[in-house]
Amino acid sequence: MATGYAELLRARHAVRLLAGTLVGRLPNATGPIAIALFVRAEGGSMTLAGALSAFYGLATAFGQPMLGRLVDLFGQPRVMLPAAVLSALGAGTLALTGVGLLPLACACVLVFGVCTPPLEGGLRALWPSVLRRQEQVHTAYALDAVAQEVMFAAGPLLVTLLVAGWSEAAALLVVNALGVLGALSVVLSPPSRRWRSAPRTPHWLGALRSPGLKVMLASFFFVGLALGTFALAAVSYADDHGDTLISTYLLAAQGAGALVGGVVYGGRGWPGSHEGRLLALVGLFAAGNLPLALVPGVPPMVALGALSGCFLAPSLACAFVVVDRHAPSGTVTEAFSWLVTTFGVGAAAGTAVVGTVLETAGTGAGFALAGAGGLAALGVMLAGRRVLRPPEGDARGAVTGSPARPPGGETPQPEAETRAPGAQTDRNGEPEPGFRSSL
Repeated sequence: MATGYAELLRARHAVRLLAGTLVGRLPNATGPIAIALFVRAEGGSMTLAGALSAFYGLATAFGQPMLGRLVDLFGQPRVMLPAAVLSALGAGTLALTGVGLLPLACACVLVFGVCTPPLEGGLRALWPSVLRRQEQVHTAYALDAVAQEVMFAAGPLLVTLLVAGWSEAAALLVVNALGVLGALSVVLSPPSRRWRSAPRTPHWLGALRSPGLKVMLASFFFVGLALGTFALAAVSYADDHGDTLISTYLLAAQGAGALVGGVVYGGRGWPGSHEGRLLALVGLFAAGNLPLALVPGVPPMVALGALSGCFLAPSLACAFVVVDRHAPSGTVTEAFSWLVTTFGVGAAAGTAVVGTVLETAGTGAGFALAGAGGLAALGVMLAGRRVLRPPEGDARGAVTGSPARPPGGETPQPEAETRAPGAQTDRNGEPEPGFRSSL
C-alpha cells in the first residue's frame, strides 16, 4: 500500500501541487461551518446560519464551471490567483461588517463563494502531465480524496481553535489568508504556469451529453446533500449538549473515517469494474449514515460520525475514475467540474433544508435527512445501472491503477508513445501539462 503512494509522491512537483491545493481549498472546506458559527455568534438564528451557508455553497457551485472555463481560456495563474484574492476579500468584508445589514452580508457571501478558485479541477487537470503514467493518475485520484479528508478533518479543528482563542471573525480572516497562500503556491509552480487547454469538438451540451455522467451527477447531488446536512446537524447536536467543541469532534471524526477509508481503498487493487464497485461504495455510504438518526451520547455519536465517513473518500475517488471513463472525448475537465458543482449544490441544498428541519423537528430528524440523502443516492445509481455500464471493450477485471481505458476515453497508445492524440507540446517537445483537459 505504502509503495504506490510513495512512488507517486516522489514525482516532481507532486507534493507541492497536492499541498498547495490542500491549503488553497481550506476556505472552501471550512466555509459553511465558519459562516454558521459566525452568524450564530452575531446573534443570527439557526435558519439564517443555514441559509447563508447554503448560499455560499450555491455560489461556489455556480462559480466553479465559470472559472474553469476562464482557466481554459487564459491559463491557471491569470484566473486562480485573482479569484482567490477576491474570495478572501468577500470573506474578510463579511467578518468585519457582520450580518446586521443582510443585503451586504449576502453580497459578501456571494463573492466569497463565486470567486472560490477551481483548484480541485485544476489539480486533476495537471496530474496526467506531472505523473506521465496512466496507472498513477488513478492512484492520484485516491490520494487526492484522502488529502481532502485531512483538510476536512483539520479544517474544522482549526476554525474551532481560532474561535476559542480569538473570535469567529478571526477564523474567517485567517483561513482565507491561508487559502490565498495555497493558491499562490499552486499557480507559481512550473506545471501550472505551463498548462494550456487542448481544443475540443464544440457541442452545446459538452460533457453532459453522456448518459452515464448524468446518472453520476444525479447520484452525487444526494451524496452532497447528506454531507451538507451532517455539517449543520453536528452544530445543532453540539448546541443540545452545550459545548460547541462537540461539532468539531463530529466533523473531524467523519473526516478521519473518510481518511482511513480512502487510504485503504487507494492503496490496493480491487476486482470487478469501477462502475460496479461505485454502486457498492455508495450503498455502504448510505448504510453508514442511517444510524446517525439515533443521536446517542457523545462518544458513540463520534464513532457513528467516523462510520458515516468511512466510504465517503472511496466513493469520491471511484466516482472520478468513473466520470473519467464516461466523459466524452475532450471533456474530462468539464466533467470533473460538473461533478464538483453538483456535489456542492447538493451540500448547499442539504444545509439549507436541514436548518428548518432542526428548528422544527430536532437534531435526530436532521441526521435522518443525511441518511435519506444516502439512500436517494443509492436509488439513483440502481435506477441508472443500464446506462452506467462499463464502456465497450472494458476489461471486467480492471483494478484501480490499471484501467483498460485511459482517462478521458482516448485510445491507449503504444508503450513508446505516451502522448495522447492531439496533445499539445511545450517548446521542448514534451507533452504540454494538462493536455488532456479542455472545456
